[in-house]
Amino acid sequence: MTALHQLSAAELAAQYADGRLSPVEVTTALLARIDAWEPTLNAMYRLRREDALADARAAEARWRAGAPLSPLDGVPITIKENIATRGEPAPIGTRANEGLPPAAEDAPPAARVREAGCVVLGKTTMPDFGMLSSGLSSLHGITRNPWRRDRNTSGSSSGAGAAAAAGYAPLHIGTDIGGSVRLPATHCGIFALKPSLGRIPVYPPYIGRVAGPMTRSVGDAALLLNVLARPDARDFMSLPQDATDYAAALEGRALKGLRIGLLTDMGVGLPVHAEVRAAAEAAAQALASAGATLAPLAPFLGAELFDGVLRFFEARSYADYRALAPERRAKVLPFIVEWCTHRARHFSGEDVMTAYNSLVALRDATVRATQPFDYVITPVSPILPYEAELPCPGNDPHNALPHIAFTAPANFSEQPAASINWQASAEGLPIGVQVIGRRFDDRGVLQVARALEQLRPAQAPWPEP
Repeated sequence: MTALHQLSAAELAAQYADGRLSPVEVTTALLARIDAWEPTLNAMYRLRREDALADARAAEARWRAGAPLSPLDGVPITIKENIATRGEPAPIGTRANEGLPPAAEDAPPAARVREAGCVVLGKTTMPDFGMLSSGLSSLHGITRNPWRRDRNTSGSSSGAGAAAAAGYAPLHIGTDIGGSVRLPATHCGIFALKPSLGRIPVYPPYIGRVAGPMTRSVGDAALLLNVLARPDARDFMSLPQDATDYAAALEGRALKGLRIGLLTDMGVGLPVHAEVRAAAEAAAQALASAGATLAPLAPFLGAELFDGVLRFFEARSYADYRALAPERRAKVLPFIVEWCTHRARHFSGEDVMTAYNSLVALRDATVRATQPFDYVITPVSPILPYEAELPCPGNDPHNALPHIAFTAPANFSEQPAASINWQASAEGLPIGVQVIGRRFDDRGVLQVARALEQLRPAQAPWPEP
């Protein structure tokens, strides 16, 4: 018999519908799964044990009455810490925000999953202010990778990535402004979608920032996107209502004739590990063998443009840091302080505008480079999972984001991009590949990811405590 934590959201819903399983039974089992993993993983910020069981009982009653709120009614889910949930604080990973009052209302992603009847198990961890793509936080400590506890999850949706790989729930929601759902996805061996900007409303809205599903399968992500992709007036970038059923549209996409670009070296940031490059090449070749047309894509993110993007992130974080009272600044992770102050404290207004203009130039460069193709295949992170204790690869606060060259462009071009696990490294560590589509073609990115899911090599069994 398949263990309950191995079942997908779709399988759970089917068994709720015919009475073979109950949401209470599943929630109880997943809470036990979390208890077994948490002493070593540290992926949860808040666990809503009693509230989750109460929500599960309500969902069970609705299924028995034949009146579920949605196909995901009673399916367990976790939500990243920085997505506001009513009555709970959101300190965004830093001790500087300890003691903040609880949120007065749900942010749009949390509101949508509650409306759908999902059982919210709790909130997942993230690093200080969501920066530096790691599992290290001054508030939470270290979130570890289930595949190897001495390795990093990457971030900033670090807890969500670890929780998905460990089987805490079939569904998880993260956020992404430079790679923060895709980087944990590649390091934790799961699937994640960074949707087109506005596809999933967020609050507060911000340039490049999205929420996205993080799951063990493409199908579950599509089911969750059906719930999350609904307009919300609080997000001024929210896209109009789209009647697409992303789950129903997954299968049967013809690959013959699709124009696929392959980019394996951006020319900036960290060198691409040989096994990471080989995975991207193999994934692209699998699409070509299925009928797609494959062509190389030249690097389009030069050193000057990439540095402008890094300066933007530094200036943004420095402004957040300076806005804190002195006693709160003292609680921020020292590495973060050094990173966001060493250059940004000297920035002039002209420097800040130049950094912002780099984002505009990046958008232009990304769209122009990818436009000749229907989809583009790249690595997600240029490296394999690094040491768990480090705040970034290389542990250099003056060069803390050298690993986001493949992911950040799609944030600021507003294009959908996904990470799908392809294979394991020689050390048994996950390696994902990125699928980038044209703006608004979230359905197509999911379809190509689903095709890769079917074409990829046999996958390793999921890790156990």
